[in-house]
Amino acid sequence: MTFGEQPAYLRVAGDLRKKIVDGSLPPHTRLPSQARIREEYGVSDTVALEARKVLMAEGLVEGRSGSGTYVRERPEPRRVARSGYRPSSGATPFRQEQADSSARGTWESHSEQTVASAAVAERLGIRSGDRVMCTKYLFRDAGEAMMLSTSWEPLAVTGRTPVMLPEEGPLGGMGVVERMAAIDVIVDNVTEEVGARPGLAEELLALGGVPGHVVLVVRRTYYASGRPVETADVVIPADRYQVAYHLPVK
Repeated sequence: MTFGEQPAYLRVAGDLRKKIVDGSLPPHTRLPSQARIREEYGVSDTVALEARKVLMAEGLVEGRSGSGTYVRERPEPRRVARSGYRPSSGATPFRQEQADSSARGTWESHSEQTVASAAVAERLGIRSGDRVMCTKYLFRDAGEAMMLSTSWEPLAVTGRTPVMLPEEGPLGGMGVVERMAAIDVIVDNVTEEVGARPGLAEELLALGGVPGHVVLVVRRTYYASGRPVETADVVIPADRYQVAYHLPVK
């Protein structure tokens, strides 16, 4: 194979992808069978099978037990707001959106004390095994699961304070900045790293995806004078949502 020449299975997958995108193979249409692909493109069974696997990995098609492989419905991606702007209300961007009368979002959460894993400890600048408050969130839009979030806060900072539980107490449900300020911890910086990976089985089960679907992961950490005071992983299904940033210019 020379430079720039594609393997046969990618050429076949590319042509089928084009038909899906331009509507020649609309949603819910059955994908040509492996035998049909073999005959139409003059390729082997192995090439036909690999081409179908590519389209399935890309989320363009899905298998239905005992029926075949079909083109998936691909809704227009919706926005998940990530914002550097913090209004005086103190609400997080998600809660700001849901305060609008037209929004249909809900969320549920659960907090528990646990010990920091080595990875979480490194992000928080503490020792592995130190106590942290772990809070898990499931966000929904019109009843549809849209986002997961798991946050960790060192109990050396929040333990035995009114803000120890992020969703309870006098500042329950407020943003990290406001909660920390209530205990004289001034958050002055936040970092977010965005990546993509195949979703974990438990994530896809909660988000309504299927094995192989890709998720976006936003790894966020809040700092106060260089000290990490909260870190979180936000998991978003990449086929249904896009991450939108609003960053103020100073």
